[in-house]
Amino acid sequence: MNNKPKYNLFKNTSYAIDGLICAIKTETSFKLELVIGLIAALVVFLAPFVLWQKIILVSTYVLILIVELLNSAIENIVDLVTADIHPLAKNAKDLGATAVLFSVCLHIFCWIVVTVYFVKFS
Repeated sequence: MNNKPKYNLFKNTSYAIDGLICAIKTETSFKLELVIGLIAALVVFLAPFVLWQKIILVSTYVLILIVELLNSAIENIVDLVTADIHPLAKNAKDLGATAVLFSVCLHIFCWIVVTVYFVKFS
């Protein structure tokens, strides 16, 4: 079975926008990370960091959002496939949550490194 529509840049972009709207409407974690991230991005751009430091901090923030979206997709698929409590379903959801946790830890680590580097070499 092939339910892939014919490629169309504008139509595919609308699918992505639909996904973003869905995430904002239905995913509490994504909304929270988006708000915190926007505040953090404002801090990054106002901070006296050099360009490469700002790029690292913004990139790792965007990575959190990407991983959260993938985690939400996994959770939706698991919920679609089974309503039962199954060890594999739990594993899939837990693994997705772990990926989000690792991306958050990476972002925090980058903040620490960039801040220490800035203080030490400024």
